[in-house]
Amino acid sequence: MIRSIVLSASLLAATAVSAQDLPTAPYLPLDMAQKAAQAALDACAAEGYAVSVAVVERSGATKVLVKADNSGPHTTGSSVGKAFTSASLGRDTAGLANFIGENPQNDGLRDMDSRLVIQAGGLPVRIGGALVAGIGVGGAPSGDIDATCARAGLDAIGAEQ
Repeated sequence: MIRSIVLSASLLAATAVSAQDLPTAPYLPLDMAQKAAQAALDACAAEGYAVSVAVVERSGATKVLVKADNSGPHTTGSSVGKAFTSASLGRDTAGLANFIGENPQNDGLRDMDSRLVIQAGGLPVRIGGALVAGIGVGGAPSGDIDATCARAGLDAIGAEQ
């Protein structure tokens, strides 16, 4: 009996130690993702633009997708692609487009993954310096306007780019 108790205790102690050693990763909670998406949508609506806004997790999985009334059918794919690109590559999509345009040897980045959308309007979401998500806006008349709306989403949750 005593051997069983000692053996059980030693196995439980080993389990507790390994559980403490598991890595932890920062993430963007759902309520913050929703707040960022709504703020970006509202910023574009205030300027008269019907857009879609996507927030994706660091892994690229879509966490939030909002589509304004009367926004075009292409806006959802554009917003998700821009958010995915920013989350997966950790940079803004306008900067990435410029980087590729100025460095033709890197043009292969465009074909690296079919989900990438390399047009302005996608921003990485960083909290405390950690990359936790990407936000993308699609549907305004220019990528610069999309990016401005995405920035409003980051500002609403106190995130860095």
